[in-house]
Amino acid sequence: MDAAALDEIIRNRRTIKPPMMGDAPVSEEDLQAILENANWAPTHGLTQPWRFRVIRGDARGELADAFANLYETAIPIDEQKEGKADKLRKMARLAPVVILVCMERQEIEKIRELEEIEAVACAVQNMHLTAASRGLGAFWSTPPFIYKPEMNTYLGLGEKDRCLGIFYVGHPSADTNWPKGRRQPIANRVEYVGN
Repeated sequence: MDAAALDEIIRNRRTIKPPMMGDAPVSEEDLQAILENANWAPTHGLTQPWRFRVIRGDARGELADAFANLYETAIPIDEQKEGKADKLRKMARLAPVVILVCMERQEIEKIRELEEIEAVACAVQNMHLTAASRGLGAFWSTPPFIYKPEMNTYLGLGEKDRCLGIFYVGHPSADTNWPKGRRQPIANRVEYVGN
């Protein structure tokens, strides 16, 4: 394994939002690699709680309209942001692939829910890194309506299951420069105890 190459992928991964994506299709090979690598995330008790729904082609328009409708109906009017529903109507249409990221709750609930959510988050990180390693842009979006019961109803999820995000994938458009990242020094966030 090339540790330096892994370091570079991790440190150069960036959020590329759908307006920054072109309309070139994502290859089946790249899509399957993203999903397969998500499947290898850490998971307590091997519950593998992640579930994915992949939306492509014309189905993206139907999804975008559903997102806007869910936002307008599931979010109280006084909490809605002006123009947000219109933005949602566009986002899914702009990305060649939209992946709904969900967590299926273990029936016996042996593993804590938070640990299952953390496992799905690890799967999403694997998806991000895989996309970046293949020159693809990705964006993990978590608009507030995804956590509402209406979203579970729309997706046919169980009462204890959750949608944890919308993962947009596509090639950066020709006029999109890969964003530069910034982080504070890790020394600001680490405390060493012992030797």
